[in-house]
Amino acid sequence: MTIHLYGIPNCDTVKKARKWLEAREIEYAFHDYKKEGADPAKLAAWIEAEGVDVVLNRRGTTYRKLGDAEKADIDAAKAVTLLQEHPSMIKRPVAEHAGGLLVGFKEDEWDAAFS
Repeated sequence: MTIHLYGIPNCDTVKKARKWLEAREIEYAFHDYKKEGADPAKLAAWIEAEGVDVVLNRRGTTYRKLGDAEKADIDAAKAVTLLQEHPSMIKRPVAEHAGGLLVGFKEDEWDAAFS
C-alpha cells in the first residue's frame, strides 16, 4: 500500500506523521507544498470529501494574517483558491491511502486506518 503524504517538511505535525509511518515501516511518497505547490483538483477533492472546515487550517498564522474580505464567506471554490495561493493554510498532513483520506495527525485514527 502506497500512501501519498502531503505537507511541509519542517511542520512538527508532519514530522510526527512521517516518524510514525517510518516506525511502522509503511512506505509513503511525500509531496512538499513549498516546493511542488498545491494541485487545485486535489484541494477540491479533499474539500468535497472532508469539508472546508477540516481542510482549511484557520488556527495558523497565515490565516490570521488574511484580510477580513479574504476570510469572509469561504465556500469550497474560494477555499481552493486561498489554499493554492497559501498552501501553509492546508491542515497538515494530508494522507491519501487505499482506504481513504486522513487530514491532520491523530495517532488513534492513523492506527485504525493502517492496521
